[in-house]
Amino acid sequence: RRMSKRARMSVPQTLVEKIFSSHTAEAIQPGSIVDLAVDVRCARDFAGANVVKHMKTRNLPVADPSKTFFTFDCNPGGSDQKYAANQHACRLWARENGVKVFDITQGIGTHQVIEKRIVRPGDVFLSTDSHANILGAIGSFGQGMGDVDIAASFTHGRVWFKVPKSAKLVLRGTPGPNATPKDVILRILSELGAGGLLGYACEVTGPYADALNLSGRITMASMGTEMAAIILLFPPTREVLAELGYPVDEVASLVQQSRADEGAVYERTIEVDIEGLTPYISYPGHPEATHPVETVRGQRIDSAFIGSCTNGRYEDICLAAQILRGRRVAPHVVLKIVPSTRATYERLLREGVLQTLYTAGALIGNAGCAGCADGQIGQNGPGEVTVSTGNRNFTGKQGRGKVYLASPATVAASAIAGVIATADAIPDAAVEMDVTPERPEAPAESSSGPARPDISIIRGRLWFVDQNNIDTDMIFHNSHLAITDIEEMGQHAFGNLSGWTDFSKKARPGDIVLAGANFGCGSSRQQAVDCFTALGISLLLARSYGAIYERNAINAGVPMTTIGQEAIEAAQLRTGDEIEVDVLQGTVRNLTRPDAPLARCQPLAKIQLEIYQRGGLLSH
Repeated sequence: RRMSKRARMSVPQTLVEKIFSSHTAEAIQPGSIVDLAVDVRCARDFAGANVVKHMKTRNLPVADPSKTFFTFDCNPGGSDQKYAANQHACRLWARENGVKVFDITQGIGTHQVIEKRIVRPGDVFLSTDSHANILGAIGSFGQGMGDVDIAASFTHGRVWFKVPKSAKLVLRGTPGPNATPKDVILRILSELGAGGLLGYACEVTGPYADALNLSGRITMASMGTEMAAIILLFPPTREVLAELGYPVDEVASLVQQSRADEGAVYERTIEVDIEGLTPYISYPGHPEATHPVETVRGQRIDSAFIGSCTNGRYEDICLAAQILRGRRVAPHVVLKIVPSTRATYERLLREGVLQTLYTAGALIGNAGCAGCADGQIGQNGPGEVTVSTGNRNFTGKQGRGKVYLASPATVAASAIAGVIATADAIPDAAVEMDVTPERPEAPAESSSGPARPDISIIRGRLWFVDQNNIDTDMIFHNSHLAITDIEEMGQHAFGNLSGWTDFSKKARPGDIVLAGANFGCGSSRQQAVDCFTALGISLLLARSYGAIYERNAINAGVPMTTIGQEAIEAAQLRTGDEIEVDVLQGTVRNLTRPDAPLARCQPLAKIQLEIYQRGGLLSH
């Protein structure tokens, strides 16, 4: 049932509901599927080639070239041949179709569309970047999606979307003098965990949040993905919009329209106490495993990184320069610094900040994603310990060593000390390097997940990986992101998952994968779905999915659904069991254990069936 525009306006709405209402004619209700107009859509260098491939093989038109972009921020320089080939394929197609390319000289795409006011408060933005929800920093709706979704948005200017549930996060108190926005978001992450905001669009409020500048908002918004949030939204202030150069006569209306209505209803309200907060740090392998820096003070490090979409802003790098001025990076430490955009780089160069960093012994990279992306600034090796300002430290994400996550202040202080330290307690001399080699940790054991069957009854052998928060780097490691041939992808399925690295050799067509909660969390890579398609996996089952991963699987025409813990236990599901799933009725039968009762799973949604029957979102 559709609601008239007047009726919608009379019902108080949250910020995400207001944005959705202004981009669809359909009624807005959490959980409902709507057809959403997209203001700006982008593809990056690793997924861009797949988008181009979809557009060319299906002869799809571009709906509006002025709203369509490429951003080459993963591998500025094209240091990998496949990246170089993919980038140039995108350039050639863009020239033919009048699409603008922000090339390897320009930096991170999500920051560019903010800085250049290409995306405005209240807009809808899509990208193949899983941190596209960074646009929440200016009160816009941004979302990372796979290459199928992005190709659809290129050609239609619209995508289907499930209306997110709304939550409100209230920050209470004032952090201590040494805490930065990165420390605050790490504290929130420790409270909520990796799946704590799964499926929610969450507005961040409270005096601390309201007073944040653009840089601080970007830092915090960029880590919503690590809590499985659809997006963290910060209603923009006059100061933030003035910082971005919005005309004075537009600011008041933009501020007003980018706020939730009085009386809007939230499914959850969460309060987090940040009073007196001290610097925080994430332990290796898990962004959500955060603790006060004091718990690891003195831990030897080999390298340090300042940059990424989380902490590559002008203010972040200036903070590091203040700490490094007059000091030197420890002799055994390599400090890498990468500004987020060319504009940031130019300002730092003009003001002499880069000279300060260079004199201190830092390696300065050209603007881009840097440590999070394979190829730009180098990765760490087995046994290497890195402290980074990035937003992810999944095993293997930034190399084969261990990666801690912290603020620019903590990273700069640690680089000077040679051990993890805080800016208020840097030792007079760098700590001597421990020459005893540290044995690299084996990656934590993880899980599996797949696709491809006959509707409605799917029978197959079960692989049960009983683990939550299996991320996309575990499923399909980022070192293989340049692969565009689906048949090549299967061999890499679970190649970064300890205990499951030989999965691709054991799996056979028709098998079914069952995983825990938040399966497929992490990046937007379509390959983490397509690798299972290549193996002939017939069905994906999980307690829940990462939001982007769920879309990617549905859009690829992969049968997937959810099953609760009680149903798993009732059906006595084990690896090796032959099971039968009726995906239309939502039932699971264990054929190996006929005495086990019939269990329930979620039936496939109508849109899943439609996309499956078409052979995928882009098929006719």
